[in-house]
Amino acid sequence: MAGSVLATLGAAALGAFAWGALVERNRFTVRRDSVPVLDPAARPVTVLHLSDLHMAPWQTAKQEWIRSLTDYEPDLVVLTGDLLGHERGLEGVQRALEPFHGIPGVFVHGSNDYFAPAAKNPFRYLMAGSSGDKESARLDTRSLDDFLESLGWLNLDNTARAMSINGSRLEFLGVNDAHRNWDRLDKLPGALDEMRENVGWQDDRDGPEPVTIGLTHAPYQRVLNSFVNHSADVIFAGHTHGGQVQVPGFGALVTNCDLPREYANGLHVWHHAFNAAYLEVSAGIGTSIYAPVRFACPPEAVVVTLTGDDFGYS
Repeated sequence: MAGSVLATLGAAALGAFAWGALVERNRFTVRRDSVPVLDPAARPVTVLHLSDLHMAPWQTAKQEWIRSLTDYEPDLVVLTGDLLGHERGLEGVQRALEPFHGIPGVFVHGSNDYFAPAAKNPFRYLMAGSSGDKESARLDTRSLDDFLESLGWLNLDNTARAMSINGSRLEFLGVNDAHRNWDRLDKLPGALDEMRENVGWQDDRDGPEPVTIGLTHAPYQRVLNSFVNHSADVIFAGHTHGGQVQVPGFGALVTNCDLPREYANGLHVWHHAFNAAYLEVSAGIGTSIYAPVRFACPPEAVVVTLTGDDFGYS
């Protein structure tokens, strides 16, 4: 009887692994959310949030699916890092994102935009609090940035920028990868002051109040709290892969940072020091080529509609 039980458990585990490796990780989905942060009379702003592509050049199905997301007619593209997943990953990123040329966009980096993945025990990801990986082959981050900037997109690593979309004034602040401790929260106050002093609408007192949007690859609590302290209305993040493996009825096993498991993916409200901001965490689109499994957590792009706010939130 014990042998039969073990055989049954082994078959179930093998089946779950096969599903996660062959089906789930390629079951690309679009999740939709609405966030009321604009002025009451403002036109909606459609945001396409992409994260954790972990792109390899041969992943043509992923590339074609990302290209198809232009059908959602985004007004803004938000990238929260880890676009590269191979030494030649830029080839796939270029193929995937080329159709978005001319659409406004902003981005920050994750460590996988600097270093290629290395073979390792995939179960390390399930160890809560795991630190950043040891450095491996250096990637061509400069060429990645050149491509993204050629699309007209703004680099927000440890800085602040601004733009107007559909009549709304949007302020952006971002940090480099907090998982590697590359976030420079000390630079944000000066960056925000400089941006606000030089922004085109500075002297126009009749326009709408700016909406502040934060970007981070890894949603560490120190970063989220800092963004809230700087009056962020909504924060976009990635990194967690939604846990990558979720247990039905329990959720994500880990977030690979100090973010509580219940925030592993989806739209939430993050509270800090009697203030709050909407927090949108993407489960991401890819995985490491050395851990190509998802379970109960399909890859996703997120379409977020920023709408008029007729009341405050808490």
